[in-house]
Amino acid sequence: MRRFFVKNILFILTINILVKTIWVFFIDRTVQNRVGHAAYGTYASLLTFSIIFSILLDFGLTSYNTRTISQDPEKLAELFPDMLSARLALILFYNIISGLIGWLAGYRGWELMLLSGVLLIQTLNSLILFLRSNVAALQRFKIDGILSISDRLVLILLCGFLLYYPATAVNFKIEWFIAAQIASYFIAALVAYFVLRSIHFIPIRLTFHPKKIFKIVKQTFPYALLIFLMSVYIRSDMNLVEWICGKNGKEQAGIYAASYRLLDYCIQYGGMFAVMLLPFFGRLISQKQEIQPIIRLSVNMLLPISFTIAIACLFFGNHIMHLLYKHATSYDGYILAWLMACFPGWCITYVYCTLLTANGNLILLNKIAFAGVVVNISLNLFLIPKYMALGAAITACITQAFVAAAFAYFSYKIFGLPKNLFWLLSHVGFIIIALVTGYLVNILLLNPLPALALFCAVCAIFMFIFRFVSVKNIRQLLERQ
Repeated sequence: MRRFFVKNILFILTINILVKTIWVFFIDRTVQNRVGHAAYGTYASLLTFSIIFSILLDFGLTSYNTRTISQDPEKLAELFPDMLSARLALILFYNIISGLIGWLAGYRGWELMLLSGVLLIQTLNSLILFLRSNVAALQRFKIDGILSISDRLVLILLCGFLLYYPATAVNFKIEWFIAAQIASYFIAALVAYFVLRSIHFIPIRLTFHPKKIFKIVKQTFPYALLIFLMSVYIRSDMNLVEWICGKNGKEQAGIYAASYRLLDYCIQYGGMFAVMLLPFFGRLISQKQEIQPIIRLSVNMLLPISFTIAIACLFFGNHIMHLLYKHATSYDGYILAWLMACFPGWCITYVYCTLLTANGNLILLNKIAFAGVVVNISLNLFLIPKYMALGAAITACITQAFVAAAFAYFSYKIFGLPKNLFWLLSHVGFIIIALVTGYLVNILLLNPLPALALFCAVCAIFMFIFRFVSVKNIRQLLERQ
């Protein structure tokens, strides 16, 4: 089981890192440099707005569907028409309500046009995630991994042409960026649909039975509430920065988005684990198999890398931002350092929140998420007026640490997971060594790039020394059965 998990996650990580690195650093970053902080900040704020209200679009259907099908794959043919019908009904509801709320929030003209495009992007993305949830639930993780990058592959081609072809590059607009995403997601949704049909029989019919749809929505409500609450404490910061900072709002939102882009890129690394872990945990729990080995394996693969990246941004954040953005200042570096400090908390959340979700502890998860919302909104209202985008970054770090600790604590309590003090101390020791190494290379080497490379190399060596990564295990994984 562990061998199957590791081989699949390594494949998914490899293809996603290759494609999404190109996307983040050569496409998305270039778009912001081309259109400016203000225009991109408006787009980022609208995107965040659409994500927060995507609860109306998903309503927990994806998590519910993955958990149900992973425990009994034969239910797919029976469940698919009802789930698809419910999804389409929610798509209509989402677009009407989100558009109305956007209008009431004061979006007009150009901003309302952009919002319409962003809502369409979220609509298509929700269809892709629903189709992929069936593929993942059937344990076809490599296929799901390929589908997860299909939209980005198409988007890289489209935006790459628009950004680097001389005739279009000089006149590139944020509207083109949105249109390219709509086309890419539409193509990816078609591909995902035909791939799923080739894997498993799915009846192509809609069953608009209000009672059935209501029953599904009622069953998925706890998942929907969890997604909504998590979206609020994770995503509302961008909108709060724009609204609270007044005339500087769009500029500050753009500055925040520039740093958040790197965090968003990194947390996708952990998100790939969550996609695999949910059906894995669901299967293990239903079969009453031991879950601790998978938890320990996942934490060992996630935490050391997340702490390495977070500490690297602490000492080299200014240099990284200057390298990526032509108008970056030390202020941008401070925002990056605080945001990347969220990364370890995200990784802990991806493991333990996913475990509790697979076990059906939705009431507890919603209580933790609600507490996260209270902490996040309270701190943002206090810190953003004083520190603007930096205040939102500090709030994000504190909030993520709080909810991650809560998810881990209750996972150990509910499942009675063994407490391994040596394992815990090995992670603490690694953090201390990484901090000392970062400090020393930062003051001893004048050139930041060699210093950063040396820091990463030392951390990689200690990952092996602490046995988070084992040469023997890697060799066994590469051997043919």
